[in-house]
Amino acid sequence: MLTIQKHFRYLVLALFTMSALSLTACETMEGAGEDIEKAGKAIQEEADD
Repeated sequence: MLTIQKHFRYLVLALFTMSALSLTACETMEGAGEDIEKAGKAIQEEADD
């Protein structure tokens, strides 16, 4: 049977892991959003010409 201390350790580990993954995902999504925005602007400029 797991003790409260082990449960707490697993909870802390899970929270740190989720935090790290969330920060990584935010950076990735921000970069993807910028790339999509640049592509959209390039398409718009070509359409205007």
